[in-house]
Amino acid sequence: MRDKQSAWRSPWVIAWVGLLVTFILVSGFRIYLAIQTNPGLVHNDYYQRGQEYEQNRLKKLARDPGWNMQLEAPEAVDIGKPAHYRFRVTDRSGTPVTPDSVTFYVYRPSDAKQDFSVPMQQTGIGVYEAEVTFPILGLWDILVSVKNGEDEYNHPHWVSAGVN
Repeated sequence: MRDKQSAWRSPWVIAWVGLLVTFILVSGFRIYLAIQTNPGLVHNDYYQRGQEYEQNRLKKLARDPGWNMQLEAPEAVDIGKPAHYRFRVTDRSGTPVTPDSVTFYVYRPSDAKQDFSVPMQQTGIGVYEAEVTFPILGLWDILVSVKNGEDEYNHPHWVSAGVN
């Protein structure tokens, strides 16, 4: 008579159990990283903003002046070196417009602590400029915000700093 061997002596059982344990450990580590490195890009009042979204969007569309906004960005941006940005605002007929303020917002999608903004200086009628220095390598979202009275109009852009 043969003695029955334990299942733990089979390489197949050990391999499957090892694979399962590895999967659980890796998943746990990824959950830990997701919680500890949360960039916090969600607004605190997200529910209220969502409730009012449709109403605000319709109001904004009704008051849209039809401005043409154009951002002139450098072809390559290095980290730690100033980059020159020029922004132009014109109406439908191409006449320059002078809004109340223009702000250059820079967002780091992976880390909200790196976000910053720079007020753009008017250098001519409808022409605004800013010198922006990106502190670290990587992808940045840019949003040029034009405010005129209570209305705000945005022009999006993105840049990959330090990557040519």
